[in-house]
Amino acid sequence: MSGELRAVLFDMDGTLVDTEGMWWQACVEVAAELDLELTEADAGHVLGRLVEDAAGYLARRAPVPPGVGRAGVAEAEAERADAERARVAKADAERAGVTEAEAERAEVERVGARLTAAFAERVSGGVTPLPGAIRLLDDLAAEGVPTALVSASPRLIVDMVLHTVGARRFALVVAAEDTARGKPLPDPYLRAASGLGLDPADCVAVEDSPTGLAAARAAGCRVVSVSGDPVAEDVLSVDSLEKVDLPLLRLLASGKRSIG
Repeated sequence: MSGELRAVLFDMDGTLVDTEGMWWQACVEVAAELDLELTEADAGHVLGRLVEDAAGYLARRAPVPPGVGRAGVAEAEAERADAERARVAKADAERAGVTEAEAERAEVERVGARLTAAFAERVSGGVTPLPGAIRLLDDLAAEGVPTALVSASPRLIVDMVLHTVGARRFALVVAAEDTARGKPLPDPYLRAASGLGLDPADCVAVEDSPTGLAAARAAGCRVVSVSGDPVAEDVLSVDSLEKVDLPLLRLLASGKRSIG
């Protein structure tokens, strides 16, 4: 651990660009196709997650029989609905000549493909960098501090966003396909630090979601949260990238959290 600011690793959705709402809308749209109504209680299971994780969550929550939304099923009936879903899935798998596990994987892949398509449709219309994002990236470049993009989104989405943010601003890009395990596990941040030839402890990660913050902390990075909510004693919390600058990042890299 050098105590110097060696690199800054940025999350993408909700941190650098205003796409988190687009992802939520995509999840709501696909959930509705499954006769499922998402609420705020579902947010933690889909925001900041890999597409396959969100798809698995939606597929598991999809109500049975078709046409009956889980939101309309009494809590006391939830277990019965889950059992019925499993029975129908098993029967469908037997008719198709595949195992139940194979049928479930196929359904998760189908839902994941729909999520990616719904998200891509929204992102293709253009994205908006969040306040302070471009200024901070350019300030880091001017000082020779390398940056990496560390996203849970698939490469298709990341490449679309980079058309707006500028791929040239990043020395390294880690997308969902680049690690076997995604956030909240540390793998994406470990991959980014390794790709830059650095120890994670010499990197500052900038995140917004609980999932991403958990990944960055588990990797051993210094961490800035731009969610505005207090997270933990070892995480510096601000409510906007406009409040993040080089002196602040250097102070954090040195092991200090207070900015005065």
